Amino acid sequence: MSQQYPRYVSTRGGGGVVSFEEALLQGLAPDGGLYVPDRVPAIDKAFLRANSNFAEMAARVLPFWLGGEVPEERLAAIAEDAFNFDVPVVPLEGGEWTGVYVLELFHGPTLSFKDFGARTMARLMSHFLRGRNERLTILVATSGDTGSAVADGFAGQEAIDVVLLYPGGQVSPVQERQLIAERPGVQAFAVQGTFDDCQRMVKEAFLDPELAGVRLSSANSINIGRLIPQSLYYQWAAAGFDEVVFTVPSGNLGDLTGGVLAWLAGLPVGRFIAAHNLNDFFPRFLAGDGDDYRDSVRTLSNAMDVGVPSNFERLRALLSEDEMRRRIRGYRVTDPETLATMRKVYNETGYVADPHTAVGLEAARRYRAETRDDLPVIVLSTAHPAKFPETVREALGFEPPVSARLAALWDTPTSVLPLAPTVTALKEHLLVAR
Repeated sequence: MSQQYPRYVSTRGGGGVVSFEEALLQGLAPDGGLYVPDRVPAIDKAFLRANSNFAEMAARVLPFWLGGEVPEERLAAIAEDAFNFDVPVVPLEGGEWTGVYVLELFHGPTLSFKDFGARTMARLMSHFLRGRNERLTILVATSGDTGSAVADGFAGQEAIDVVLLYPGGQVSPVQERQLIAERPGVQAFAVQGTFDDCQRMVKEAFLDPELAGVRLSSANSINIGRLIPQSLYYQWAAAGFDEVVFTVPSGNLGDLTGGVLAWLAGLPVGRFIAAHNLNDFFPRFLAGDGDDYRDSVRTLSNAMDVGVPSNFERLRALLSEDEMRRRIRGYRVTDPETLATMRKVYNETGYVADPHTAVGLEAARRYRAETRDDLPVIVLSTAHPAKFPETVREALGFEPPVSARLAALWDTPTSVLPLAPTVTALKEHLLVAR
């Protein structure tokens, strides 16, 4: 293993070089930038194949990014506890789908890919906070799945409080129930605005001098500690192939950035496909149609309803614009196309996809038809279809089986407060809570 471990720097050039521990606990760099590694470790693909399960692979790969900051024995225990669920790669057969694989990332406790980053971050933060005599407040903006994964992953962790902001009325009923379920140390707020308002409030809070005495950190994809665990499943899924194409349902571009980190570390990826809904800033940028942001709009794939993707700044720091356009192809998928793809995939293969995964599947279908690329295509499935029963029923005429984990939520007490879409309103709560 190379001893040239990464340190972490801001995308905006300020604040100097910090350890992984500091980057994780700070979340956002002091200059408002996002942390990126100052070098990317080289991870031999053969190294990835010699693992019997995902947790074992994670324990072997994470030290490349963390160096010696966490003892290997402790890191192995964290990985085993965080990744105590399956990560299957499911081949599709039939119609246009032979050669397409679905990487199911929804087998964790909140049935979303966000469990990978949230559970790892909670355990790493808890490890680093021991002996510091500090209390940390995790401030999170969520468009659907991030918040529930963070709430579940961080609930009850010593010396950590969680504040969740989500756009009231703009997440599915099941997602909202996951967000507002009462948990120790967690408070959810239904913001009277959009996800972009929630994300703006979080960024403004980090930079507000009146909150300097409140130790804030983040657990969504502005935190580099979220992206490194997400890079792991790209390495897991690709280990059995010589070269692959990854299709990533995309919103805030954190998941895609995790894949880019894996590719920069040596994973043989032919191309990434960024699959977006009507919130299509990034596909427009990749096509050369400018880099103007637009207000987010609501879609069936609501966790991707992001008008101003934070991790675009990270991608620009990691890749030149020419390399970005060579390596990544973007697609825009409408709601009618999402429903049609859910029907097509089910009718031809029997596979039930949630609307986010369907956006990825449609983008993969178009890419293969346009390019005739015969590389295996792995589509990231980011959420369980049971979280979107109304949409599945609209597309397929039936609802997916109810998950026992989701069913139990309706018997759980809830805790949620309304919040105006301003940093002033958020600040009042944070200062009182302090």
